[in-house]
Amino acid sequence: MNKTKIRPQDFLSKLALFNEMGPQELDRIASGTSEMHVQRGETLFQRGDVCNGFHTVIYGQVKLAFTSSQGSEKIVEIIGPGHSFGEAIMFMDKPYIVAAQALADTLLLHISKAAVLAELERDPLFARKMLAGLSRRLHGLICDVEAYSLYSGTQRVIGYLLQHGPEADTQSDRQQIVLPFSKAVLASRLNLTPEHFSRILHDLSENQLINVSGKNITILNIEKLRTYEG
Repeated sequence: MNKTKIRPQDFLSKLALFNEMGPQELDRIASGTSEMHVQRGETLFQRGDVCNGFHTVIYGQVKLAFTSSQGSEKIVEIIGPGHSFGEAIMFMDKPYIVAAQALADTLLLHISKAAVLAELERDPLFARKMLAGLSRRLHGLICDVEAYSLYSGTQRVIGYLLQHGPEADTQSDRQQIVLPFSKAVLASRLNLTPEHFSRILHDLSENQLINVSGKNITILNIEKLRTYEG
């Protein structure tokens, strides 16, 4: 992995949370920011570890997950470039309630709690933007709970494929999708067992709605997939 030192201000200024800050404000936040290079499979923190700030992803992917008493893993969220995690726990003065692990070689910035609290006291706008970010995260989690409660496994998989595929080719009505992580990770993210997830993909393939080749999935007919009920 490239270990070239970066200038935190250059990345912080591109994030929604910090993009209206001036040079002096960015310098103050950067003074409390540390760079983290994490290799694929490496753990950033475990459940129960002390939270002294929050992270933002520059490149790569991080999964947030917990392990049930039966030993099975449940992925709560997958964080990609330009997104952050850990803000709520930081403000609650609680230890982490999930573990974080890199799904790919990842570069992150860790912004210290002290730097954030100092800036919150200086800038009410920063406080509003932080609240907006936390509200978006809460809304996303509520939508997840709604999906798990009201939609079948097949509907969740179809929803993911339709949401994350590129724009369709208007002549062929097809979409080409490359899964950004393993099928087991995606199954957990959709609150499915790997076996159930595989059965759903097989059923959609048998009905000639998709074609699956490893991580490559081709939607063969978008409109039929959108209205398929299983």
